[in-house]
Amino acid sequence: MDDRFTDLNPKTKTCVVLGGRGFIGKSLVLRLLKLGNWIVRVADSTHSLQLHSSESLLAEALSSSRASYFHLDVTDKHRVAKVLEGSSVVFYMDVDGISYDNDFYNCYKLIVQGAKNVITACRDCKVKRLIYNSSADVVFDDLHKGVKSSAYQWKVDNILIDLKAHAEALILDANDIDGVLTCSLRPSNVFGPGDTEIVPYFLKLARYGFTKFIIGTGDNRSDFTFYENVAHAHICAEEALNFQTVSVAGKAFFITNLEPMKFWEFLSLLLEGLGYQRPFIKLPANLVQYILSVLMWLHEKLGPRCFSYPLLVRFLQLASHTQTFNCSPAQKDIGYSPIVSLEEGVTLTIESFAHLAKDSSFSRCSGCVDRSKADKLLGCGKVADILLWRDEKASFTYFLGLFFLFYWFFLSGSSLISSGARLLLLATLLLCGHGFLPSKLHVLPVSNFKISDTVVKDSVAITVHLWNKGFQNIKGLAQGDDWSKFFKVAVLIYLLKLILSKFLTTLIGTGLALAFMVFFVYEQYESEIDGLAGILTTSLKEFTIYLMRNSPLFVSRLLHYGDNFQRS
Repeated sequence: MDDRFTDLNPKTKTCVVLGGRGFIGKSLVLRLLKLGNWIVRVADSTHSLQLHSSESLLAEALSSSRASYFHLDVTDKHRVAKVLEGSSVVFYMDVDGISYDNDFYNCYKLIVQGAKNVITACRDCKVKRLIYNSSADVVFDDLHKGVKSSAYQWKVDNILIDLKAHAEALILDANDIDGVLTCSLRPSNVFGPGDTEIVPYFLKLARYGFTKFIIGTGDNRSDFTFYENVAHAHICAEEALNFQTVSVAGKAFFITNLEPMKFWEFLSLLLEGLGYQRPFIKLPANLVQYILSVLMWLHEKLGPRCFSYPLLVRFLQLASHTQTFNCSPAQKDIGYSPIVSLEEGVTLTIESFAHLAKDSSFSRCSGCVDRSKADKLLGCGKVADILLWRDEKASFTYFLGLFFLFYWFFLSGSSLISSGARLLLLATLLLCGHGFLPSKLHVLPVSNFKISDTVVKDSVAITVHLWNKGFQNIKGLAQGDDWSKFFKVAVLIYLLKLILSKFLTTLIGTGLALAFMVFFVYEQYESEIDGLAGILTTSLKEFTIYLMRNSPLFVSRLLHYGDNFQRS
């Protein structure tokens, strides 16, 4: 350690916060700096340190050498040892760069192998204390039975939780080897400003309309933890390891806000605070369990492509089972107690996610960046909101209106001209009747029937442009300028004739029904459908290669020509 650091405070200690730019890591770094007796090394997978305006304390500490930043890949054991050298305490937070779409090998390297490298570096660098940020989910047993215990799960559906339990076990087993004292904290359902998992996922479900459903009776209780309380718990654990070694070292402690509450009440507070409707429709738990079993089957078939499945499982765990934990050992042995109440934490969280509120214009304008493929395909506008059932009343109204027009023009038995004339007559009668009503009873204001001069001019200009362009194309076809275009148009017209004469009604009816179903279903199961499409595409390519290798020469040439034509 640099000698200049010792002049700041005779009791100054040097620590490393692995994952110091993560959700909880940022809060821990700021709390350590506020204490004034820590030299903080912030280590994270981010290549460069980009500070926000709210991190003025960290910026000041960096300029005064009370803090420093290191880019770190935990799979590089030599780099880990270099960062940890000279420190007395290591806070091992959540590893950045891991998501549900990572394959098993990458997750294993980052979580388990990373934990092994940290343990080895702590022993080699004579680190005195190692505190690991684990999760309460590592001991939540069976999703179907809702059982929790202090033992690790023998079978889990979430690969990240399984590997995190493995890493925690390695760290606890390394306690008091070569002088390194270890312990683990298991926070439950951490939330707060900057959350990238729980709150954003709840809001995503709310935008899709899923959070109006209550699974089961709605009486299940859960423990939630505000993120600043988790950071505070790490500091308590470090002090306890330093003074109460026997009761803390080698042990794991549950960390919560000590205020268990009904899950659906917690969700309702968040949703109502951001302008969404609170859950009110109850669904049988057995029905949801059946749907979950189907998703399990898809997950097994599609493998790592189905990365949204673990998030859904975690939500169903919270939504349908009681999940509370005993924090008495943490209170007794490490002296932990929450510094931010649950009510205050919810309020702060709602304020920080105001840009994602239901009526937020910013959310609607910037949402296309993070929205689904179906939403982007539909333009992230009003059409997308209708076809994706964002507003059920509006979507249902449009569906009924379009179905009425379909019936009026195609199923009523009249010709298109007769149906159009009758519809025009009906609209005229309604407007005339509306005009005779008193002004107080007018449903439609007069301004709705006015069209601005700009709109009329633009419409006329577009119509004239399309007319002239169409006339030029027809003139070119008549003079024989482009025979390729002529044959394409001829084939298209012939196919259109067949469709109009035989399949028009069926195609329009089918298209109307699918428009309000296909995009909605695709958005909900985007990863699963993309995974299945990828499997089918790969299988088709392999089958084509097999045919080309085992077919006669003229067939192989034909297939090769068709493949090149499709690519062009």
